[in-house]
Amino acid sequence: MNALTDPTLWMALPIAGLLVDDKDIIYGANFAAESFLNLSQKNLRGKKLWDRLAIDAQLDQAFARVRNASAPLLIHDIIVRSGQSAPIIYDVHIAPLMEPEGHILVLLHYREIAERIGRAHFSQSAAKSAVGMAQMLAHEIKNPLAGISGAAQLLSMGLEGDDLELTDLIVDETRRVVKLLEQFEQFGNLSVPQRKTTNIHDILNQARKSAELGFAAHMRFVENYDPSLPSTYVDPDQFVQVFLNVLKNAAQVGQEDGIITLKTFYQPSLHVRKGDGTKNALPLQVEICDNGPGIAPEIAEDIFEPFVSGRENGTGLGLALVSKIISDHSGWITVNSTPGHTVFRVSLPIARSEAMADNE
Repeated sequence: MNALTDPTLWMALPIAGLLVDDKDIIYGANFAAESFLNLSQKNLRGKKLWDRLAIDAQLDQAFARVRNASAPLLIHDIIVRSGQSAPIIYDVHIAPLMEPEGHILVLLHYREIAERIGRAHFSQSAAKSAVGMAQMLAHEIKNPLAGISGAAQLLSMGLEGDDLELTDLIVDETRRVVKLLEQFEQFGNLSVPQRKTTNIHDILNQARKSAELGFAAHMRFVENYDPSLPSTYVDPDQFVQVFLNVLKNAAQVGQEDGIITLKTFYQPSLHVRKGDGTKNALPLQVEICDNGPGIAPEIAEDIFEPFVSGRENGTGLGLALVSKIISDHSGWITVNSTPGHTVFRVSLPIARSEAMADNE
């Protein structure tokens, strides 16, 4: 008995799998493929593979080779896109079926997630060291800055004209630097999460309303929520801050009259391995998408590290704080960015499993 003759094993496979006939028509899909394509198996059956997947490679010859040689083929680094989703790099495994003749199995291996997990652990360690140093420097620098500001204010009492303008500049700049240092201190002093069972849509709506009244007033919001999504187990206040920071990033890089799309859905196949070797299920997905110019390629892989920013005069702490909060909640965040389409995806556990973990 193989995976295809055992429907339970086939449907539980964590890798997106599609069964395709000799005319490249889909006639079978597992749960992971349904989640990836955001379509049910009923809606997939009878459809051309190429109508449901946009693949940045000519796979016709690869399919023909697999069918003619009756041998499997693995192709690395294929850019795959489904519907309006962001393009993702996959390894595509094509394997012939013993029967019927010409039928093949297509597996999509999302190979980047393991690499990103490794980078994230390194990034979190580097972030803690960087933040610790920033806190120490902030504490040491604020006191002399206060002295400089006070001295400039005393000098200004006996000055006028250009000289007074210079002392005012000193006071303004010292206040700006002190405010920046306070941000460093706040980043390092984040409190322990006060978790509770929460509807993620309530948190998203609170963040959206706040953004619409402020920094994202020039953007149009589109909501695509899954109303059946189960609750998660997070600190609501901290996650309002998470979504506000991501929304701020989207609004700042988005053009005037740009669009921010908020999407939620359930993906049962996503698991991340914890430090103790156990797997952590993260089925709740929140995507924040904008149609701005995208993240500069040279900083894309480091965007969640402290002091990395794509904006002039940016501190690089907003998304680093997002990453820290999500990590503290055993969640996961990724970003895929191309010009005109940037997607931040937050993956979270459901409330039941996290609450049980706290009680163990």
